[in-house]
Amino acid sequence: MTSTRSSRPALSLKQAASRGAAVTAGGLWLKTLIQLASTMLLARLLDPTDFGLIAMIMAIVGVADLVRDFGMTGAILQAKKLTPKQWSSLLWFSSGLGMVLMIAIAAASPLIAILYGEDRLIVLTLAIAPTLLLNALTMPMQAALQRDLRFGTLAMIDIVSMLVGVVLSLVAALLGFGVWSLVILAGAGQVYRLIALWVSARLHWGAPRIGRDIYPLLSTGGSIFGVQLLNYASRNLDNVIIGQQLGPAALGQYSRAYALFLLPQQQLNGPLGRVALPVLSRLQDEPDRYRRYVRASLMIIGYLSLPTYAIAAAVAFPLMEVLLGPGWDAAAAVFALLAIAGVAQAIGNVQGWLYITLGRAHRQLVYYLITRPIVIAGFVVGVWWDGLNGLALVYGLITLTLLVPGFWAAIHGTFLRGWADIVSPLVRPVVVAPLGFAAAYAAVQFTAPVLPALLQVIVGGLAGVAAIAASMIIPAYRRDIAAIIDFAKSARGTPKQKAGASPVDQEATTLGATEPALADIEEEVMTDAASRRRAKETR
Repeated sequence: MTSTRSSRPALSLKQAASRGAAVTAGGLWLKTLIQLASTMLLARLLDPTDFGLIAMIMAIVGVADLVRDFGMTGAILQAKKLTPKQWSSLLWFSSGLGMVLMIAIAAASPLIAILYGEDRLIVLTLAIAPTLLLNALTMPMQAALQRDLRFGTLAMIDIVSMLVGVVLSLVAALLGFGVWSLVILAGAGQVYRLIALWVSARLHWGAPRIGRDIYPLLSTGGSIFGVQLLNYASRNLDNVIIGQQLGPAALGQYSRAYALFLLPQQQLNGPLGRVALPVLSRLQDEPDRYRRYVRASLMIIGYLSLPTYAIAAAVAFPLMEVLLGPGWDAAAAVFALLAIAGVAQAIGNVQGWLYITLGRAHRQLVYYLITRPIVIAGFVVGVWWDGLNGLALVYGLITLTLLVPGFWAAIHGTFLRGWADIVSPLVRPVVVAPLGFAAAYAAVQFTAPVLPALLQVIVGGLAGVAAIAASMIIPAYRRDIAAIIDFAKSARGTPKQKAGASPVDQEATTLGATEPALADIEEEVMTDAASRRRAKETR
């Protein structure tokens, strides 16, 4: 049988979307605090080379992990209905593929060591390889909870699994385990995650079989996998190139900067993305609601990601000193330059939502086959030009430039419109972000000679926020913020609707008018099929 649903009253989709995003965001904020604390402590307990060795392995193991998923998470979420037999087939397919890949990576450990010229990687790779099987077992269970919009359960599992891994890795580091502390960090939480998802999802395995009824999912998943593989290469071959050309110490600096640069995206795109895929899949036959959801999401991403990366780049040097301690100067420069890529990735992630939920995974694969090699070539050019800094800058500029053809390919021939649905929600955030950067950077430069690093970060951050807040004197900005607040409020309940007006009627269509928040999308979460199933269970 499929994962169980609770008996509480059905929520409207607007409440499910906003509550799901709020719960997931809250969970990710807690995860971020845990991750920041672990990063600050482990950076002081371990050597940059330790981080570099693990980054070398994960750049390879990550490819195998993509093969292990095979795009099935996206395919499961995109499917309108799944039978118990299909769930059983998915469980056996995923676990079998995970077992094969675990064995393959373990067997390839000597080759990985030869690639980097590091004999220590053999035993480390053997220790990390079982995480592939753990991830394979958890994938269908997590997708089942996500399909049922059980975001609170997923958030709790995410938090506890990270906490388990972090605590055990810190204990190991204090005991002098060195790089093995990071191996424990990679694996311990996954064990807990498997147990928790097994209990929560309650999927039925059935007899060992992989039926033909999942072939359509494999077809869709195959295209999604191709996209994920190309995207992974464009975001991770930099680690391979740096490790091979500049060594583990330089890669350690880069990997810590990259991990911290990803945190704002994880806090924003994580909750929005986890909710967006199942919600947009339900709205794919309702163009008006679909378009409003996309516009609202892009507006939220624009207002939160652009100013965040702008201010973070301005305070990068004192910020890295606070977070990582002394000896991480190279990471600070890389972090500042990666902010360009951060903005592009935060916005560009919406492209993936559109391709998957509109059933255009094959088109996305073709587009990525053309563009991802350009990004990878940029890694080589950047390292050749100016080492770590050159790679970070070239990567950011290429990623930013590719936003235009990327969105064009995603929406061409659909009901979505480039200016109204994609560009317009981002215009005002793009205008204010440079103001925040300039104010924060000036404050840091002015206070650097007299204030410690922590106070420089605080003063610079406040200056940047103040500069952006000044834009609230303009009515259009106030309307945008009101729409975002409305979305947040809808996580607690259903906002009142104007008498005699439908959500579509209330949408302002003139340029510059307030975009409806996600709370303006109404549809029952429990579908007719789910209602029939509950009735059958009652009988």
